[in-house]
Amino acid sequence: MRYTTASAQELQELLNRQIVLLDGAGGTMIQRHKLAEADFRGEQFRDHDQPLQGNNDLLSITRPDVVESIHRDYLEAGAHILETNTFNANRISQADYALEDQVREINLAAVHCARNAVNAFRCEHPERPTFVAGAIGPTNRTCSLSPDVNNPAYRAVSFDDVAAAYHEQTEALIEGGVDLLLLET
Repeated sequence: MRYTTASAQELQELLNRQIVLLDGAGGTMIQRHKLAEADFRGEQFRDHDQPLQGNNDLLSITRPDVVESIHRDYLEAGAHILETNTFNANRISQADYALEDQVREINLAAVHCARNAVNAFRCEHPERPTFVAGAIGPTNRTCSLSPDVNNPAYRAVSFDDVAAAYHEQTEALIEGGVDLLLLET
């Protein structure tokens, strides 16, 4: 399903009129659900050979009901902009779970969850402008510091690796239909 995205002009007009609120901490809200390994695995990853608990981004695929309910809660609390559940949905971070090949699907599913929440909210509150921001968080590796105290020149990842990972994630977020991109932390 292709969603209608808001325009930059709509967002600029809203910003000119009032304070625009972003949603809040997604990870904190996910923790409140006390999800177990089976929730993170779902049927899709039932036989995956790595632990998946803690991979919050994956919940957009395995527990979209949880992700969408969090989005709805933030909209009801007054948020105008929802961030996708994609803080670690890049190839470098997903390598910790051996899910590098799922980056596109995770990002697309996360946009779908946010769009579902926005579309349902717009039906009930057509006067309230709402937007979906594709969240792009930091990787869990750094180009600037060595993780090896015995080899200060060593880098776990290159600039080109990071650029390629962000490019892949950004393409999926845009393809999914975000209204804007949000670089975090």
